[in-house]
Amino acid sequence: MGVDQASTTTLVSSEILLKQQAGGILRLTLANPPANTLSEAMLAALQGALDDAANDADVRVIVIAAEGRIYSGGHDLHEMTARRADADGGRAYFADMMNRCATLMQTIVRHPKPVIAEVNGLATAAGCQLVASCDLAIASANAAFCTPGVNIGLFCSTPMVALSRNVHRKQAMEMLLTGETVDANAARDMGLINRAVPAEYLNQIVNKYAQTIASKSPDTLKIGKEAFYRQSEMGLSDAYLYTADVMVENMLNRDAEEGIGAFIEKRDPDWSKT
Repeated sequence: MGVDQASTTTLVSSEILLKQQAGGILRLTLANPPANTLSEAMLAALQGALDDAANDADVRVIVIAAEGRIYSGGHDLHEMTARRADADGGRAYFADMMNRCATLMQTIVRHPKPVIAEVNGLATAAGCQLVASCDLAIASANAAFCTPGVNIGLFCSTPMVALSRNVHRKQAMEMLLTGETVDANAARDMGLINRAVPAEYLNQIVNKYAQTIASKSPDTLKIGKEAFYRQSEMGLSDAYLYTADVMVENMLNRDAEEGIGAFIEKRDPDWSKT
């Protein structure tokens, strides 16, 4: 089934997160500059939008972008520091916020729809974690990345999880230990992002990626994304055994039969809409 490029729906889910949907692509824009922090409200807004999109057959691909010069400054340190006045010194609140953030990042990884980060500014700490958690990341020359917690006595331990699963461990440790910022080209070279592109073409290039992916079978994308992350945590033999089973089940899927038939018959496939 083709993607209707003409249909467009724009929704404002909150003052801090904008939602725009068109042609199978859901665009979520962090809209709380200057820092676009992953505050309590932002975490809730993102989590809600992603949860809603999981079962929305009209959403094929999700893009997470941001307004302003900072993609995301990570956790709201002002918001968190205020809770030191709690009876427990903030322990329960800090634990809850870390768990909320971890849940969001895992939601992105386990989401049935591919998620693309469109980065046109600084992504720092948990903001860098957000980029690393997305399936693809495209950044402009304005983008930069860092995990600077060490500079303020708070090691970026949770951002480390996503970072260390995307870049070489020595490069991850360099970012974590020094807190220094890397530019888009360096981030591309180390595998944190897919491409570094001129700022004026960023949105166009992200949309091209999203449209290409949105034209594929939703069932196949869901199967493939889940298998990618599961096999990556297995040993070689277990990974092959697991993915062989996935391929068999995928082969029996309606969209595989349709896609192979369309290829043989030299026609466009008619995908299931799930």
